[in-house]
This record gives sequence, structure tokens and C-alpha cells, in this order.
Amino acid sequence: MDESVALDALADTLTRLSTNSYSVGLHVQHIRLAKSMDDKDQLLVALEMASNYVAAPDDIWLPLIDAKTATSDVNTPEGALEVLDVYSKAESDYMSFSIFQKHLEFLVDRHEYFSGLEVELDNLGELFSDAWTREAMSSIVSKGAGDISQSHVLWDQYYNWELEILEKASTDEKPLLTSGIEEIMLARLQQPHANHQDTYQSYSSFTTAHKPASEYESLLISASKLRSRAIKAYEKREASEMALAAAGHSLDAYATYIAAERRRRDPDYFILCGLYERGLAEASRRQFAGELDAERKLQMLWIGYIDFTNSQGQSVELWQRATRSAPGSGEVWARYIRFLERVQESEINEGEMDATAYTRALSTTLFTRGRKSDTEVDADQIVPLVLARAGAEKRAVEAGRADGDGLTTLIKVVEDGIAMVRQASSSGDPRFRLEKFLSEFYLSLADVPDAAVQLWASTAAHYRSSWAAWVAYTDVLIRTDHHDLARKTFQDMSTKNLDYPEALWDAWHNFEHAHGSLSSLEEAINKITQAGAQLETRRAREAEKAYAAAAAQYAEQQAASVPAVSVPATGATQGSALVVSEAMDVDISAPADTKGKRKAEEELPVTDTSGGKKPRLETPPVSLKRDRENCTVFVADLPSEATEADLKALFKDASCGDIRDIKFTRMPETLVATVEFYDRDSVPAALTKDKKRIHETEIGVHLAWRSTLYVTNFPEKFDDTSIRDLFGQYGLIFDVRWPSKKFKATRRFCYLQYTSPSSAERALELHGRELEPDRAISVLISNPERKKERSDADANERELYVAGLSKFATKEDLRKLFETYGPIKEIRLAEDKSGQPKGFAFIDFESEMDARAALAANNHELKNRRIAVTFTDSRVRAKNKEGMTETGLGRRADARNRSVRVRNIPSGTQEGLLHQLLEKHSLVKRTEIFAALNEAVVELENPAEAGKLLLRTEPIMLSGNVLQFSEEHAGPSRSQPVAPPPETRGMFVPRAAGSRPRAGLGRARKPGATQTTSSAQLPEQQGKKGQDDFRKMLG
Repeated sequence: MDESVALDALADTLTRLSTNSYSVGLHVQHIRLAKSMDDKDQLLVALEMASNYVAAPDDIWLPLIDAKTATSDVNTPEGALEVLDVYSKAESDYMSFSIFQKHLEFLVDRHEYFSGLEVELDNLGELFSDAWTREAMSSIVSKGAGDISQSHVLWDQYYNWELEILEKASTDEKPLLTSGIEEIMLARLQQPHANHQDTYQSYSSFTTAHKPASEYESLLISASKLRSRAIKAYEKREASEMALAAAGHSLDAYATYIAAERRRRDPDYFILCGLYERGLAEASRRQFAGELDAERKLQMLWIGYIDFTNSQGQSVELWQRATRSAPGSGEVWARYIRFLERVQESEINEGEMDATAYTRALSTTLFTRGRKSDTEVDADQIVPLVLARAGAEKRAVEAGRADGDGLTTLIKVVEDGIAMVRQASSSGDPRFRLEKFLSEFYLSLADVPDAAVQLWASTAAHYRSSWAAWVAYTDVLIRTDHHDLARKTFQDMSTKNLDYPEALWDAWHNFEHAHGSLSSLEEAINKITQAGAQLETRRAREAEKAYAAAAAQYAEQQAASVPAVSVPATGATQGSALVVSEAMDVDISAPADTKGKRKAEEELPVTDTSGGKKPRLETPPVSLKRDRENCTVFVADLPSEATEADLKALFKDASCGDIRDIKFTRMPETLVATVEFYDRDSVPAALTKDKKRIHETEIGVHLAWRSTLYVTNFPEKFDDTSIRDLFGQYGLIFDVRWPSKKFKATRRFCYLQYTSPSSAERALELHGRELEPDRAISVLISNPERKKERSDADANERELYVAGLSKFATKEDLRKLFETYGPIKEIRLAEDKSGQPKGFAFIDFESEMDARAALAANNHELKNRRIAVTFTDSRVRAKNKEGMTETGLGRRADARNRSVRVRNIPSGTQEGLLHQLLEKHSLVKRTEIFAALNEAVVELENPAEAGKLLLRTEPIMLSGNVLQFSEEHAGPSRSQPVAPPPETRGMFVPRAAGSRPRAGLGRARKPGATQTTSSAQLPEQQGKKGQDDFRKMLG
């Protein structure tokens, strides 16, 4: 980064930090800028600023500790205390073994130095004495004891120091020291930890050296009994610890481990506290590393930790750490305010009560949105905070503990909170929790009921299309006897475009039954009927438009994805299943016709016509397929007890036609279903059931593409987990579909489907965000009208293959040359393992027109070499003539040598997900799944990579299944089943197969003359030749 640009960015970041000092994201940006400037002083300023405002991980604290140690005179008590103060602050944030070990080493070093002075310093006192050092080291060891997998690291340091002190002690001091060491060792044996056998052996050695021989056996038996419970506790969790390590200590793995521990009949407080501390430390490291969704998971860990320790009693120190670590979590602050309300007074700051804690929370500015251009604030963080403060004040008013301004304070707190929520985001709080709280409080007061009316009037005016706001408004009008105004509101809003007008109509209907006359009731029924008819018409019109768009999208997808039309089989193939396409084939094939001419036997049949008309080519009919995309609706938010009969009854009322299939999917938080009809004309009527109710629960019915996003241009390192972490913050994800890479390995996009369209709309804010420098992610609703914007169907028409490059050619050289033809999306310069250019590259243009224009660069001289420029077509290149490779084998045989077969694949596995999983262990080139066999064939980059998978001893898991790997053979053998038949889209065909097709990867089988002749041979002609035949051949 240019120095002037970096300085401008630094100044802008500091300006934003001055008004938003508690934003971890800004502090991370500040630190990165300081590192990029290579200014150590500026970096220390950035690190110190972050640690002053928010809890920081060891990556932040360790440089600060080193800097303080270097600038302080640690040979003086004052200097040593300055360093110890930094250690104390660092350890109060998160559990860090790096800091703990460094702290122990500092204590040992300073103890040795000060105890070795011939003249004791006057101001030293008890500092670094044996007793003081022992207590300090014991405290550090206890902080790390909760990590049962590595607590022994700290314990061993401490124990070795104790043994050194014992060895140096006088004869009179040794009995007391021996007793102390024995006590701490017995306590350690009762703690679950990884190397408990080593600890027991150390105790045995210690007893042998420092205890009477006559007591040895009894002491060991007693110690063995003491440690038995701890051993069992660790053994119960050893598998979980191994799984956690195998998952790279991911936050999801911590969440799974913690959930399992909390489900135990008697949760272990020691184990769970240690797990929460470890998870918090890992979440903080990932948050400062810029990992998406780490902040939300950090907040959830704190909420779980606080709720778990609530029954055991919570210290003020815990609350201080929680609010410093998660200053933007309204749930954490709400729990803290309720804690203060319970104890009435806190020791954290003298006199701090719930009011001052509330003020401190708001002072972070993390709950307010200054301008509309600023990032939206989650209303679910604001509401709990305001409710906790308002609830405390309300209870104080009711108990007579509040001062004279208690009532005014209560109302102001809630009104300000409502304003914050409405300003924070466009959607606000759809549950109107603050409005309901304040409304009930107004209605409880005899003299201000109209205040509740005014509150809901302003709420309905703000949320104009929310049925819930208008129903609440009319409800409060009815409760305050404003019947005429309620009726007028019903009449005015009955024809408005609300998100669920049926609820308003039901409320109007009930109101007229309870408070209206016969004429007003009949008038209401008539207007509701008219409004219902208009609504049905409008929804049907919208559904028809959506259906037409979806049908067009489906037709385009089908045209782009179907490789060829099947033709009638001949000879022995008649009567067998027709084959539309053939998958990855690595056996020997005949050379392709490079000129693209059709062979005589491959020509389509010609129908002779009379009257001199031109002959007409007849295309064989394509068998009809189920139109799932256009005949299926998505049903969300179903009650848990919903059944297939409930859905059939729901759609039967709308005269939707016959239902072909209903599939329920039970997700962690809800139940959803897909309903497929026989006729796509049933869909518009089915969409009218949106916002209807099943078992008193409102459901959602929508076309799938409305809740589906097309996501592309994300970082290459992103996988399924990364995408789910990024988009999971906007709503519940139903599915993520990844493309197969067997035709184009560079494909990088996915379709992500939520359970509701609103979640997809919220996630659009990610569109254009740079997750990596100069790489903005593209996030679009999967609208069929914008297919060209979000599809790679024409990728081959936009991508050029450039060959004959000099080894000195760089990406910049290629960019300068080809940018003259139009905007370039991406340049990929092929390199070998050592990073040396291979001599070719791929250039992806933004438009097909520019790519065609760039073909003019063919034969251009670049770096004293003439280059070749052609279109890239991965499917055509798969049919290249058989040649010799560096292995000495043909290309097909070479591909087979670097391929492995994968078995025990879970049903329904996506090729893209299997590809991602295996890429973490080997260099994968292509993957193809045989769904009927639950198997796949994976082609690696080279035979060595295939060997890595075959020789791997550690299991690879996929959705609970252990994948099994074996070599891929050219033909059947005892150890390997025959390759799948054509209808299962098999990849490999035996070399000896006479009817072997001459198509490449993904192309239709084309029966030719050779195939017909071979398959038509009579059985007796195929028998073995006899001796007479052999003699005739010799002459």
C-alpha cells in the first residue's frame, strides 16, 4: 500500500475510533494498517488502544508484554511490578497458555535474581520471596487447570520449581516443604487432565525420595483411590477432546462439546467452566483475525457461560470480563443489569447500580446508529438491554424504592429505546416488545390510557405494512372504548397492502361480533369478502408472473445443462435403457473428429417429403421429466406437529390439484416442507396459502427462488462451512448447493437457500463487500430474469486459453495486453509445484464480446515468444486425442492411475461438497458421484496424490460416514464391483468393451457402425477357435 494512502486510511480509522472506541472491527483495521506501515511504535499504539477498550487475545497482549519488559527495569521492584501489572490485565481477559507460560518463566527468573542478591533491597518486602512466588505461580496454574488437554504444561513448570526449592532448602525447612508438595500433588491427582499417569508416576517418585519406605505402599494405594474419579472423568471426554483437536478447535466444535456436557445428568462445573474459557479465548482470537461470525459466537458463549454459572453464584469479576469482552451484546448487559438489581449494589464501581450500567452500555455507541449510511444495528441486541433497564425501574416504582422521577425515567427509557430500534434498522422489531411493554404500563395507570393509543398510532404509522402493528393499534382502541375510531381504522386498512391482511380481517370480524350492530357486521363481511377477492386476484397475478419467470429460468437451465439428445439404439443395445450422457471416462478412446464433421452413421434420420419440399431432420423425442422446479412450493415455519395430512388439507382448499410428493425437513429451529404438484398450473393457487395457519401457527408459502441467493466471487479458501458462517447471521439456512467441478474446475459459486425470502433480502447487504482485497463478493437473489448476471453457463464463451507463453511472462504482462480488448474478470497463470510458469494461462473476460475481440491477439509476440489464443472449452478438451504422457501411458490410462474410488458416501451427497472435503487432504482435479451405488470416483492431480489418499490411516468423515478408498481399475475384479451401468452415469468402461462409445467427458453416447457390428455378432461366431482354424491360418 502506498504510504500516502496508508496514512489517509490510518487517519480515517482513528477518526472513526474516536467516536466508536468499542468497535473490535475498527481496532483490527487499525492494527492491520499499523503493521502494513512497518512502524513498530504505531503498532504498539494500536495494540495498546485495543487492549484499553476491549478484551484482547494473546496475539495483542504478547507484544505489549514484551515491550513493557524491554522498557522497564525489571531488576528493581518497581519495574518488575509494572510488568506484572500487564500480565495481570492480560490474564483477566482470556485464558492463554502462551501468556501463562511466559508469566511463570518471568516469576521463576525474577525469584532467582532477587533471591540471589547478596544485599536485600529495602523496598522489596515479600515480593518474590518463596511464599509470594509460590502463591503467584499457584494462581496461574489454577487459571489454566480447566483446560484438561494441556494444563499439565503449566503444572510441570510449577512442580519443577517446587522440587528445586526443596532441594535447596535446609534440613529444618524440608519437612514443611515436603508436606506442601505432597498436598498440591494429591490435589492435582484429583483434577481431570491428559497425562494423569505421568502425574501418578511423579507422585510415586516423590514418595520414594521424600517419604519413609514403610509408608510407600499405603500412600500409593490412597493416591490411586483419590485419582480414580478424575481418570474416569477424563476418559469420558477423551473422545471429545480428540474431536475438538481434529476440528482445529473450531467454534462449532466447542459448541458441540459444550452442548454434550450440559446434557449430562450432572454437569461437571469444573469441566464446563474450563470449556467455556477455552471457547471464549478461541472466539476472541478468531474475531481479531477477522473471521466472520466470530463476534456473534463469542457473545453466545458468554450468554451460555453466564446462564450456566448463575446457579453457582457469579462474581463481579466475571461480569466485568463479560461486558468488556462483548460490549455490543444486549443480552450480556441485560443479564448484568438483572444481577445488579438482585444484589442492589456492585463492587465493580462504588455505587454502580442498574442505571449506571445501562448508561455504560449506551456509551459504547454500539447500540445506536448515527446515520442511515452506517451499518444497521441488530434490534435484538437493543431490545433486551432496554427491557432489563425498564423492568428494573418499573419494579422499583411499584415497590416504592424509586425516587420522585422514577415514573418519568421509566417512560423515557422505553421511548428512547423505541427510537433506537426504529433508527437501528429498517425492519425494526417485528415483535414490538418495547411497544407492548410501554403500552401495558400506560394501561395500568388510570390517568394515561390515551398515551397507549398514541403509542400504537405512531407504531402503525411507522410500520405501515405490518398487520401486527395495525391489529395492536385497533386492539388498544377497543380496550380504551374508542370503537368508532377502531371501526374506521378497520375500514381504511382492509384494502391496504399489508403483509398478512387476513389477520386484520379476523380482528375486524371479531370486533363487529362483540361491539357492532347487525348492519355494521354485514357491512364488514361484505368488505372483507371484496378485499379477499382482490387479494386472491393480486396474489394469483404475482404468482403467475413468478411462475412464468421460473419456467423461463428452468427452460434456460435445461437448454444449457442437457449435453445431447439420446438417439434410438441399434443392434444389441435395443431394448436397453437409453443413455443421455456419459460421465468421466478415463479409458482409451478413438480420436475425435477435429473438423466437427458428422460421420455417416451418426447423421440424424431424414424424412423424405413430397412436393419438392426440403427434407426435414427429425429429432427423436425426449422423454418427459418431472418438472420439480416449476411444480414445487416451499412451506416454512410449520408447527412441529404438522403432518402430511395437514398440508394436503391446506392445499386442497385452494383447489391446487393433485399433490405428487411432500417432503418434510426437520431443522434445529423449525419444520419446513417442499410440496410438489403434478401440474405446474397448481402453483399460483398454492401461493395464495401464504400467511395461512396450521394448528394456530402462521406458515409461509413461497417460490423457492425468492429465498435463494446466487453467491459468487468469494475467496478461494471458502468452503461450505465458511459460507454458512457468513450467511447464517441473516436467517436460518435451508440448504447450500455447490456446483460440480467435473467439467470446469475453476467454478466458484453456490446457491444458498433460506427458509424465508426476508432472510435472503437481508443478506443482500453483503453484495459488493470485499472479503479479500480487490475481491468483492457478489450476492444476488436467484431471479430467473437476471440469469445472465449470475450464471456461468456462458463461461466458456468468456474465457480464453493462452499458450506458448515465455517463462518470464507475468500476470501484469497479460493484463496489459488483453485489457485493451475489454474489462478482465480474472487471470490464472498456470504454475508447477515449484512455482515456475507452465507456459499457459486462462483469461476470463467480463463479456463474451470482449473475449471474441481478444482472439485477435493470436500469434502476438510477447516476451520474444508468439502466443496462441483460443477459446477455453473444458468439455471439448476432455476429448483430445490419445497421446503419450510423462508416465509413458495414454492420457486415459494416466487419468485412471491418478484416480481412486470412494465408497460409503452418504445418500444425497453433493459432488461439490465431496470435492471440498477431499481438497483439504489432497489435490483434487475432478469428482463424480454414483448416487445409486453411494460411491464416487475422484481424479487427483497426480498418482502421488492418489497414493496419499489410499495410504491414509486417519479416517475422513462425511456426515457421520467413514469414507473408504480403493484403487480405480480399468475393468471389474473381485475386489472392485463392475463400473455402474450406463443409466447410473458410470465413469469407467472396461478397455475390452467392443461397444465402447467414442465420446469424452459428459458427452452423449453415439452408437456407431463399429458398435452395431460388434454387438450383432452371433454367439457361435464369438466362440473360441479350434486347432483346424489355427492350421488354416498358418497356411
